[in-house]
Amino acid sequence: MTSCSDSDEGAEKPNKNQKKKRRNGEKHVSFPPDEQIVSGFAEHRNTTRKVDSCLTLTEVMAAYEQSCSRHQVQPRAHILQQLQQGVCVGGSVKCLDLKGERLDHRSCEALEAVLKSLHFDFINLQAAQLEENGASSLLDMILYYESTTHLDISDNSSMGTSCWRALAHLIKQSVRLSRLDVSNVPLVDYPAQSLSKALLTSRLTVLHLHNAQLSGMPLYTLVGALKSNKALRELHLANNLLNSYQDALHLGDLLRYNTTLQTLELSNNALADAGLEELCDGLRRQTAGLKVLLLRNNQITAKGMVHLAGALPALKVLQVLDLGENLLGNEGIQVIREPLMVNCSVLQLSLAQANISCEGAVALAEFLAESRQIQRLDLRQNEVKVGGLMALCLALRINHSLASLDLDHIPLQEQDEFLMETQTRLRSEITRHCLANVSRSHLAMETCETLPAEADERADSAATA
Repeated sequence: MTSCSDSDEGAEKPNKNQKKKRRNGEKHVSFPPDEQIVSGFAEHRNTTRKVDSCLTLTEVMAAYEQSCSRHQVQPRAHILQQLQQGVCVGGSVKCLDLKGERLDHRSCEALEAVLKSLHFDFINLQAAQLEENGASSLLDMILYYESTTHLDISDNSSMGTSCWRALAHLIKQSVRLSRLDVSNVPLVDYPAQSLSKALLTSRLTVLHLHNAQLSGMPLYTLVGALKSNKALRELHLANNLLNSYQDALHLGDLLRYNTTLQTLELSNNALADAGLEELCDGLRRQTAGLKVLLLRNNQITAKGMVHLAGALPALKVLQVLDLGENLLGNEGIQVIREPLMVNCSVLQLSLAQANISCEGAVALAEFLAESRQIQRLDLRQNEVKVGGLMALCLALRINHSLASLDLDHIPLQEQDEFLMETQTRLRSEITRHCLANVSRSHLAMETCETLPAEADERADSAATA
């Protein structure tokens, strides 16, 4: 396989000497520009190329061993083992796991015998120590044979320009690739520009870019492309040192203009209270789109809850909100208590390790007593003892929607045995109420499914009469 090129060189006109040679009988072959070749190939790839699905896994193993012999490399025992133990359905196999395998150029070329014979749900190239030439060749093969729907090339920091160019073509042209993981790889300068340009027209629905040094210009470039992207549904940007100034401003812009993104993960950054203000301003504009916002461990305090309190009543789409590992405290919970009551969209709220004690738990119990839609509340790793548990238990006698209230498996120690026994009893009662809500929800769903069928039967009977 040969690598794709970004150049758009036109076909040169033949000169007089070339015309003379043609008249003398010499044959000449000319090609259209690279981009025309790629676009034409993308349009017809699905109808002209088929995987050799008639091959058994044993035959694919033999073909791989022969390919290794031709390229003068040893067959990888791990690859042979996977093929031997795999299950092939219509030419598709669940996974090709090459994590940690050192893949030089010849090893990558030898893999063509496998890629042209099988489709994979997942190809894992994490920490494969990919060399530039081998990596670009391998990515070209994955594109040509449409080998996978999920590709992980994380932890390959030595990828060069040609590799990023091949990855960009894969993202732009593939009709099967839906998820890409490029975590723990610096996305600065050319890689950030190449990836962002590819995302303008890609079909990717899930993109993981954890720990990719995206703060600053790389994030600005990425957001610029994603503002108009209509395919991506999940964007994961944890551990990128995103700040509360320019980075938060760019993310707020993303939420203002993109209405197709459904999940945004920003955990383990430094957005802080000022950054949350920018995000909330963008959230207010989301009439369709973002359903999941993960803000775990972002240095957010009770002051930041003022901005969230202003946005919560207006939110119509957001269903999952994770504020865990932030110093919200009881004060922060008091600030968002009433806005949570007004909100009609949030179904799951995570407040794990948020510095909440019994006072905050009582405020949440007041919210639970009023809510008709909340389904899950996570209060693990907080100082919620008997007083808070009692309030939550009383609220669940009224609430009929909460299916899961997550508490620590090991109860917090109380000062005397009676309080410990009371805590155990309250936790058991909370579990019973949640299970009853689950059963009630299932019964309601079954009723909703039955009623239309009965209505159809009555309508048929009336028509017959």
